[in-house]
Amino acid sequence: MTNLHPQFVTDKNGNQISVILPIDEFKSIMEELEDFENTEDLKIYHEVKKEDSGERILLTDYLKKRNAKL
Repeated sequence: MTNLHPQFVTDKNGNQISVILPIDEFKSIMEELEDFENTEDLKIYHEVKKEDSGERILLTDYLKKRNAKL
């Protein structure tokens, strides 16, 4: 991972609204993102996401159901 040295731009209330990075750090981040886009993990993520129904269960409910099977 790239060691970053960000500078923050703030509004009149002191809220951070933008970041300035040295160009070499920005280019390094962009290269890392391009490498990530080509990973097998990302391809699998997109395939699984297509099949996602959106249904979620609580972890406690899952654990109860799993323990009941044991």
